[in-house]
Amino acid sequence: MVDDARLAEYAKAYAENGYVLVKGLLGKDEAKAYREECHALIERLNRDVDPTWGSARELTMGSPTQLRHCHDVQFYAGAFARLIVDPRFTDVAAAVMGTPNVQLHHTKMFIKPPEKGSPFPMHQDYPFFPHAKHSVGAAIFHFDDAPVEKGCVRVVPGSHTKGPLPHREEGGWHLPFSEWPLEESVPCEAEAGDVLFFSYLLVHGSGVNRTSEARTTLLVQFRDPTDPPTKNVHTESLGQGMMLRGIDPTARGSTTA
Repeated sequence: MVDDARLAEYAKAYAENGYVLVKGLLGKDEAKAYREECHALIERLNRDVDPTWGSARELTMGSPTQLRHCHDVQFYAGAFARLIVDPRFTDVAAAVMGTPNVQLHHTKMFIKPPEKGSPFPMHQDYPFFPHAKHSVGAAIFHFDDAPVEKGCVRVVPGSHTKGPLPHREEGGWHLPFSEWPLEESVPCEAEAGDVLFFSYLLVHGSGVNRTSEARTTLLVQFRDPTDPPTKNVHTESLGQGMMLRGIDPTARGSTTA
């Protein structure tokens, strides 16, 4: 469990900067076990699908890169179902949103392969699933170390205060390269077990993994259940609406017998 004083610190940093890196939320052994779960899942799925954005090819000047991923991981392995309701995670999510109630939007696991793991251009998550109150946040669980050389997440502190920004849609929603260059953003280097929480209005991206080891992460997107989406522009994920902490005050009873 995370104590109240620490939760208050996280909430303050999140409000001011749009993100907070929580060090050691998971133990090293836990992170290693989740890393093994991720790689075993990818091998079981055996999918030849690469979700690299078309716009990312521009960042790499056409050099071939690759991503491996899986949506809705809690439906593939019980370990992930347990992780997304772990109070160490949900208490921080509630604190940064300022609500006791934490609702799932979606989960997504990413593996950036060694030497060619794909980057993400600078962007906000807002265009992918806009919500009325902008409560939506993300948590990136790091299951192995993520230094700059591995293509760690990069951010623009305070950019969440600018509100929704105009994005280019071609090749995945992203901001103009000339105005938001990846190399001028702040790297959020992390160690295995660290979790990065950030607002969906925060401008962020990531670089290429150029090391000899994979970079393995789990993204959990969450929201206040009283914050409705304004557009249905994101395919509804399995489990969307599941309560991870607290209650859904908007829920109504079934009318069927």
